Amino acid sequence: MKTRIPTLTAILGTGLLAAGMASAQTQNQPMQQPTTSPTQSTSNTGVNDAAANTGSNGASSSTFNTAKGQVTINSTMGSTPSTASPPSFEQLANGKKFISKDDANAYPPLANDFEYAAHNGSRISKTQYENWVKNLN
Repeated sequence: MKTRIPTLTAILGTGLLAAGMASAQTQNQPMQQPTTSPTQSTSNTGVNDAAANTGSNGASSSTFNTAKGQVTINSTMGSTPSTASPPSFEQLANGKKFISKDDANAYPPLANDFEYAAHNGSRISKTQYENWVKNLN
């Protein structure tokens, strides 16, 4: 009975591997452009449309023709948090001599740059924080 277990495991493993290989081979084919009638217009798919429709505020719009109809993609840049006046070291450190990762979460730009400001360490000293603030703006 003990000799069956490795055999069954090998057979089951081989079957799963073969099924995985078969499903990996069955990928969706790229969509083909439908044949257009003289009244339909086609759009170039790619960067040219996005570049042509870029607004002054960073918003862009692209239109693509697909087999299921026309698709319009609109995108804009998100707002960035203000970094005009970062909090003082003492305020973030809460009376300690360093800023921990949890302390840095109180100021999102510092939390985002924590590893850079801490030089890949686990805390930020006052000197490291002052250098980071100097390079912030």
